[in-house]
Amino acid sequence: MATTADIKNGMCIELDGKTFSIVEFLHVKPGKGPAFVRTKLKNLENGRILDKTFSAGERIEPVRVERRPYQFTYEDDMGAHFMHTETFEEITIDKAMIENADLMTDGQIVEVMFHTDKEMVLSAELPPIVDMEVTYTEPGIKGDTASSNSLKAATVNTGATVKVPLFINTGDKIRVDTRTREYYERIK
Repeated sequence: MATTADIKNGMCIELDGKTFSIVEFLHVKPGKGPAFVRTKLKNLENGRILDKTFSAGERIEPVRVERRPYQFTYEDDMGAHFMHTETFEEITIDKAMIENADLMTDGQIVEVMFHTDKEMVLSAELPPIVDMEVTYTEPGIKGDTASSNSLKAATVNTGATVKVPLFINTGDKIRVDTRTREYYERIK
């Protein structure tokens, strides 16, 4: 059993029978009244964010989670299928549990988070940066804009649409940030 003094970003706790990850927290010591901890919790089962305030010293139930590397093999109407990179065990994960799943390419390694006590999949995370090929984008015309930070839509090889700078053309290889779905850089 832990208390609110043990809270850290990324820590997983159980609250009302559900598993949450702590996104951010703030210890508050007001001039009048008792101290408390204000937190933002992410429900690992459905991805919703919850604001929760704990009294200082309140007991919380930490959950042991384990991150395991899995390789994306294929997708069908059952979900996304993954294979463990060391044991070759196969699992199926609902695509709703994978943030930005449309940026996932065949053979890509993802980190799958498991609840170790229940041996249950909590979520799957793509690497922060992935390499993509632009399959279609409108051509950018020199002098088309007055500002230097204009963006246009581009379709990548997975079918996802991301915003890219005007100088990116069809066939270019780019890096995309999977957390924000933003263009990161062009690959030479």
